[in-house]
Amino acid sequence: MLTQPLLDKLGQLGLSGFRTALEEQLHSPQYAELSFEERLGLLLDVEVTRRNNDRLTRRIRAAQFSLQATLEDLDLSARRGLKRAEVLQLAHSEWVGRHLNLLVLGATGAGKSYLACALGRAACQAEYTVRYVRTSRLLQALELAHADGSYADLLNKLARIHLLIFDDWLRDPLSRTQARDLLEILDDRYGRRATMVVTQVPVVDWHSRIPDPTLGDAILDPLIHNAYRLELEGESMRKVCSPLAADRNR
Repeated sequence: MLTQPLLDKLGQLGLSGFRTALEEQLHSPQYAELSFEERLGLLLDVEVTRRNNDRLTRRIRAAQFSLQATLEDLDLSARRGLKRAEVLQLAHSEWVGRHLNLLVLGATGAGKSYLACALGRAACQAEYTVRYVRTSRLLQALELAHADGSYADLLNKLARIHLLIFDDWLRDPLSRTQARDLLEILDDRYGRRATMVVTQVPVVDWHSRIPDPTLGDAILDPLIHNAYRLELEGESMRKVCSPLAADRNR
């Protein structure tokens, strides 16, 4: 078979990594010394890597993280109140597969969202689906879904996500309708999916932000008692990382 028709067919089959690697082999004499099986194995390795990278890119895009955070860039120094071994263990995402929860706590600016996005990205790399949401915006979306008849569809989509991350959890007190909506979401997830909540509100204050004590118990007990906790300490990272920080220290 002529080279160009072969390359065209690889393109038609969506084997772009295989095609690119084959073109490289055809133009590099070093591959001539390899056996057919060795060359084929190298071509397949490139294609598999490309597909894995494409799937990871799609999972990260679908997660809608607020920050481009990575574990490599996390500040795990003692002043943050984090235990390196614990964070690295959570980064393996085994807890996601076990359908457990994670509470990320700390003051405003402590770096909670960055940590959450970094752990969420690690879950994407472990081939889990992830969705990051601002709690207030999700509640708005649920209100609109009630109005336009898409509520059940939205609940079903959320229930299928392996790891759902609520940022700014309970920042504002809930209405009864909002509390019932959160209960529907969390009931779908208990024992089936993992949930992460990120908040500056201490856990002891969560009940007071839910208007109905019965709803509060139903929402919070399964969430809290089935969760790891990470609590960040130290000075606001926004202050530390501000471009004006150097000017203040002069």
